[in-house]
Amino acid sequence: MTAGANRLLLEQIQHAAATAGLDAVGVTDTAPFALARRAIDERKAAGLHAGMWFTYGRPERSTTPAGILDGARSIVVCARRYEPPDPDTPEGSGTAHSGRGAVAAYVASDAYGELRAGLERVCEVLRRNGYDAVAVCDDNRLVDRAAAARAGLGWLGHNTMLLSRELGSWTVLGSVVTTADLPRSDEVQADGCGTCRRCQTACPTGALDAAGVLDANRCLAWLVQAPGVFPPEHRVALGDRLYGCDDCQTVCPVNDAAAAPTRGQPVELGMHSDGAARGSSFGVVELLQMTDDDLMAAFGHWYVPRRRPEYLRRNALVVLGNVGDPGSRAVDDALRRSLSSSSDVVAAHAVWAARRLGRDELVAEARCAGLGSHDPDGLVAAELARPVPTRHATA
Repeated sequence: MTAGANRLLLEQIQHAAATAGLDAVGVTDTAPFALARRAIDERKAAGLHAGMWFTYGRPERSTTPAGILDGARSIVVCARRYEPPDPDTPEGSGTAHSGRGAVAAYVASDAYGELRAGLERVCEVLRRNGYDAVAVCDDNRLVDRAAAARAGLGWLGHNTMLLSRELGSWTVLGSVVTTADLPRSDEVQADGCGTCRRCQTACPTGALDAAGVLDANRCLAWLVQAPGVFPPEHRVALGDRLYGCDDCQTVCPVNDAAAAPTRGQPVELGMHSDGAARGSSFGVVELLQMTDDDLMAAFGHWYVPRRRPEYLRRNALVVLGNVGDPGSRAVDDALRRSLSSSSDVVAAHAVWAARRLGRDELVAEARCAGLGSHDPDGLVAAELARPVPTRHATA
């Protein structure tokens, strides 16, 4: 294929991506991501990945894009920007309110679904021109931020996000690996963070060090997706965050200067007729009243550890302890139901939430009714023995 034909094909790809609502397109080669591989290996060796799988699970694969497709020559990297949170609605403060749990901004719309649709449009263009193409999106086969940085879409910031002068960090990323030999993006964006340390200072748990290396053991966005007990030392810091944490993005000055998308507003919050929950907050008492099937119908598009609804309830109970109304009858009912749960994960976190709200009598009632009688891993016993900071003591 001639250079002119390559350029024409790239223009077709860019047009298809823009028509599908994608905001940026870059191209890089399929050489291994050696720096990303080294960083992953170092962070795993230091225990900073906290059991996170994703690209950490098999770095030899996720940093070797040529292995995704036989004969691969290029990676087309695409970004789609989503709406940032409303700056007038602070999240994660832990102050008492009506008991709503905040969710990360990308949940407010089907950002990944729209990105995938755009990537498939790119694949169609390539296939029509006789090339093989595979879309890779939210997938542990490829280190997407490293690919985006090498394709010139931005730089890896101190908050570990891809930062773009045009789009900020409010983007989801995906790629198309193809056998087409496309013109490469000719300029990699230089690091624009400089001496700024706002994200490190703003992180509620100190998960970012001075060099912008993330300790996933402290990262709230990971901990709400991790299996097992939510770390007691980070529960108060979780505040009202039900899913995700945007603090390291909301304070970033790059985002202040980034252009907003013009394609319209995200969908409204709440439960829709199709059973899907969308938006930036959700009532945690309502969540705790839902059946397992209803929970997964509403929130199954999120990453739920082992697809077990008890982890959604776990998060909701920590949020309830932080922001629920201790005098609410609905909160009482939710705590009683959770304390009697057959799941030791749920019952254990209900103990914490009740005691955090100063409702020790509910725990006492539950103990009389058999709380902890089914506790194979000692989770409930551990919660009963652990001191809990009540809300009035931290006000």
